[in-house]
Amino acid sequence: MADPVFRTSQPKSPSPGDASIDPRHPRVMVETAFLASTSALLWILNFYFPIGPLFRMLFALPTAIAYLRWGKRAAWMTAIVASLLLGVLMGPPRSLQFLIPFGFLGVLLGGLWRAKASWAVSLGWGVLLTTVGLFFQTALVSLLLGTNLWLYLNQQVRGLLGWVFEKLGILLDPTLEAVQLVAVVLIAVQAFLYLLLVHLVALLLMERLGHPIPDPPPWLQALIDEG
Repeated sequence: MADPVFRTSQPKSPSPGDASIDPRHPRVMVETAFLASTSALLWILNFYFPIGPLFRMLFALPTAIAYLRWGKRAAWMTAIVASLLLGVLMGPPRSLQFLIPFGFLGVLLGGLWRAKASWAVSLGWGVLLTTVGLFFQTALVSLLLGTNLWLYLNQQVRGLLGWVFEKLGILLDPTLEAVQLVAVVLIAVQAFLYLLLVHLVALLLMERLGHPIPDPPPWLQALIDEG
């Protein structure tokens, strides 16, 4: 039997969620790289095979998983590395479109879920960030195409309001302020529905990964149980 004096101690494997873990630990770095490549792959698949919200609802989740498992630094590294990878493969504009809002959104949701924030809080902040990100994307694409997409959106909303007013028998012409307000509301509603879908997917996925997110509101939990 070997003398205990000459036994070499093996380094302890880090456990996910341990706040004291060294962010440079090989396991943390490997998982961060894997999650970053997963984010980039989801973006590329959605770009070439846009099949509805199937891939879009997963964009922010790898970064959120990195936050839940290894903390803030790993989450930021996941978002930044994924953006850099997309910048190399698809160019800087696509990289920026991923980072804002989906990279930031993953960090935000991961932090709120790790802090056990309620769905009202995570949905509220998520909708705000996603809405700002959609405006940023609109401005970026408008700059690249040389076309004002916000003006095009306002024209579509104006036509929609005109049709609604006509059906209701209202003899009014929508004002510019009303058109822009409705456009902002529609974008915010779209962001809310997207964030709600992301939360539902995370509710199923994170529990299987051993990092469950907070429970949904009672009314939503009742709908899930009935379904």
